Amino acid sequence: MDETPFGDDELHEECGVFGIFKRTDAAAVVTLGLHALQHRGQEAAGIVSYDGSQFHVERHAGLIGDTFTKQAVLERLPGTSAIGHTRYATTGGGGLRNVQPFFAELSAGGFAVAHNGNITNALTIQRELQRRGSIFSSTSDTETILHLVATSAARHFVEKLIDALSRLEGAFSLVGLSSKKMVGVRDPLGIRPLVLGDLEGSPILASETCALDIIGADFVRDIEPGELVVISEDGIESIFPFQARRPRFCIFEYVYFARPDSTVEGRNVYEIRKKIGGELARESHVEADIVVPVPDSGVPAAIGYAQEAGLPFELGIIRNHYVGRTFIQPTDSIRHMGVKLKHNANRRMIEGKRVILVDDSIVRGTTSQKIVQMVREAGATEVHMRIASPPTRASCFYGVDTPEKAKLLASRMTIEEMADFIKVDSLSFLSIDGLYRATDEPSRNKLTPQFCDACFTGDYPTSLTDQDGTENVRPLSLLGGAG
Repeated sequence: MDETPFGDDELHEECGVFGIFKRTDAAAVVTLGLHALQHRGQEAAGIVSYDGSQFHVERHAGLIGDTFTKQAVLERLPGTSAIGHTRYATTGGGGLRNVQPFFAELSAGGFAVAHNGNITNALTIQRELQRRGSIFSSTSDTETILHLVATSAARHFVEKLIDALSRLEGAFSLVGLSSKKMVGVRDPLGIRPLVLGDLEGSPILASETCALDIIGADFVRDIEPGELVVISEDGIESIFPFQARRPRFCIFEYVYFARPDSTVEGRNVYEIRKKIGGELARESHVEADIVVPVPDSGVPAAIGYAQEAGLPFELGIIRNHYVGRTFIQPTDSIRHMGVKLKHNANRRMIEGKRVILVDDSIVRGTTSQKIVQMVREAGATEVHMRIASPPTRASCFYGVDTPEKAKLLASRMTIEEMADFIKVDSLSFLSIDGLYRATDEPSRNKLTPQFCDACFTGDYPTSLTDQDGTENVRPLSLLGGAG
């Protein structure tokens, strides 16, 4: 359970994946790669390695640096190939049994898989498999992939994998490891990122390019939407087993989830976020004295806003990076201090000034409310909130932990009502077309959108089989344990 103050008022990416093939220090390299992907999940992590004769599995709760950097752990992960996963556990999806990678001994040999995304028909498939005798040991949709591979009637491993993946709906970027191969695949829409890298001849698969940078690896290319890469002693084979579809990469990766120093789908994330701030200033500027980011995610957009508006950029709010996810709040008086455990106003920069606060999104609104109150108490004469994305009005079913629709502030209030709720002098969000312009698209194509933007528009690019009959509620507990 997340006991961090207002931790449920943030969007959380659910995981990152990393794998390396044929490297003597494979597990150590994977550990470093996962460390760079820690922002994609802080609850737990796992690594599976292969030493030429057997697989080794380590899965632990907590941060990478608190677990896998211990020598004893790495010594239990010998081998020249390894894959790893770091995750954020959503409601109903906690516990070590849901920590990835998952591993199983299949008829064709051992196979491990780690997955980023959310399979929107996993519960339906699970029930079908259970009726046929399959036994599940977790509540994660990723385990469904193992069962589909195990029960496939295809003859060869890659054919079994393709057969399994063809049954899936939703978003999936995954890495897998067998005794002879490492595989990587993205769903046909390419909703979640996956890149191919190279470290002195050893192929790498990773969620983001920042994971390549930390180990000094070269970026080779993005894995294409709908592409399956098979890495073996014979080299790298590229297969496109699915029907081609127009890609719908998750646009919120640019707004918040990806690390600013990553290059995603050919675009530098930091540059996109600065452009988002510039678009926001052009659309909704108001007379003010300073621009202040809500750290850390609001910083690049605030820089772009300040540059476009010709205003000073100031760190008027300082973030404490050492608040753990399990911070204990023993009394009501401590609990009421809440947000100051994570953010504190820099009074010298704020007092007597008209402040523009820039943040990446508003989810439930409780954090924004507390931050605005804190800035006013520090002496701001006016507080204007500018949000570097459109209003979040719908739940995500593709690997992002969002509250059910009814708990999203923008789904039940107008912007004017939201402004009154968080007690700001004015509130504006970036338009959907402004967000697209920041990615160098002229506007959103309403007939064939260039990105997945369902959290803003409610336009889901895939079937939501497990959600039939619901009104865009939070994914079921099985999906809550997704990668």
